[in-house]
Amino acid sequence: MTRADDHVDADAHKDTEAGASENTLESYDPSSGALVAVVADMEAAAVSDTVVVARGAATWWAAQGFNGRRRHLTAWRKYMAAHSTEIIALIHRENGKPEPDAALELMLTLEHISWTAKNAGKVLGSQRRRTGLLTANFAARVDHIPFGVVGVIGPWNYPLYTPNGSIATALAAGNAVVFKPSEYTPAVAQWYVEAFARANPAAPEGILQIVTGGPAAGEALCTSGIDKLAFTGSAKTGEKVMATCARSLVPVVMELGGKDAAIVAADADIDAAAESIAFGAMGNAGQTCVGIERVYVERVVRERFLAALRRELDNVTPGDRPGASYGPMTMPSQIDVVRSHVSDAIERGADPVLGGLDSIGDRYIEPIVLLDPPHSAAAVQEETFGPTVTVTTVDSVDEAVELANDVRYGLAGAVFSRRHGLEIARRIDAGQVSVNSVLGFAAIASLPLGGRGASGFGRIHGPEGLHEFTRPRALAIQRFALPVNLLSLRRPGWLDRLLPRLIRWLYSH
Repeated sequence: MTRADDHVDADAHKDTEAGASENTLESYDPSSGALVAVVADMEAAAVSDTVVVARGAATWWAAQGFNGRRRHLTAWRKYMAAHSTEIIALIHRENGKPEPDAALELMLTLEHISWTAKNAGKVLGSQRRRTGLLTANFAARVDHIPFGVVGVIGPWNYPLYTPNGSIATALAAGNAVVFKPSEYTPAVAQWYVEAFARANPAAPEGILQIVTGGPAAGEALCTSGIDKLAFTGSAKTGEKVMATCARSLVPVVMELGGKDAAIVAADADIDAAAESIAFGAMGNAGQTCVGIERVYVERVVRERFLAALRRELDNVTPGDRPGASYGPMTMPSQIDVVRSHVSDAIERGADPVLGGLDSIGDRYIEPIVLLDPPHSAAAVQEETFGPTVTVTTVDSVDEAVELANDVRYGLAGAVFSRRHGLEIARRIDAGQVSVNSVLGFAAIASLPLGGRGASGFGRIHGPEGLHEFTRPRALAIQRFALPVNLLSLRRPGWLDRLLPRLIRWLYSH
């Protein structure tokens, strides 16, 4: 669940939206505009100093081993659970989402910490490998070594859950972490980082640290001497992050944007599909990269599906009051993107079967459903990131799959079919797909998460995520010497003459 935030673009998100002065940065409640927090807008030297402290702590942290790190991560999880009302209220104030949604985000965060802490040793423990005939006198092993210091640049739409997918995984793998949150949600990030220290008072400073600020702080983190970077954001910003990291050959994990599609087959449970898609499209004000922005529905069930979707959305309303379905747009400039996509689709023939341009307010956007926009429309091809969804009529599942895959993104998707769901899902060119549901993979901590194309590369979560934050080290241990040593400049001539015959004997059949 991601959202792009131009962390490295020096021309984006200046004082007018996110900061108040040269040395500090302010965050605001997106519902009311009230001040939430004032944090430092850190300069490059301060970011580098933070990484130096992390470097010192990384050796101690790695030496704790999997069991020691599990104890520290478990203490962290317990502390956050015990103080859940604090962080839930803070997420609501700084991000804008309703408190029940903030509670769900916290629950998923804690679930992933639990799984990662428990399973890191099983996944990353030293592994034996088989040797071949020519090396029968060797034992072979692979160790998984932490990088050292991992930098994480996180988003604002899920300010706890999304960066935690990289942070907790990198910590469990044995790395120290320096976290640069979005300038829109620094207070949430600060609470999260301080919770680790409070839960582990005997641990040295520097295992998990925060650097705050605007785009320059993100750029400074990329060039600060970190050993790997995990970035969540837009494809455009991801390109800039990669270019910056490339100066120092810092490897990166890119979890970028999405334009995720749902396919509703003729044999789907239509009411269940509409319920799930309504949540996937409108939940969190549509500010979810693995949410649903496009639907492809077979013609024979289109009218039934549209009627069911309207019923689901009839009582869905944004707001800041208890019971609101979702909150405001967290980043004000995103409202202009939504307006542009909706306007373009309608001008090009899309039918606004629910909502329209009048649904777009200064802070809140009512649900918008656009029927049959052209495939080339921005609302189909580009990430809208608001409470809108396009519904396209298709004559077959084959057509639906072709159109679903015909975008530059490949993050996630969903398929609704009683009899062929798994078969169709395997044809979706995306990193993760839910069958007869949406977002199911996000709640399953053992599953990896990541994309292809403009949605990025690399994986967080699950065993694949743990491997992402380590580097393999191969070990070949000679157990005893053979009478004749192949790996020597002193090989006898008869052995060299025998090698071609040995090759034919071993490998020609």
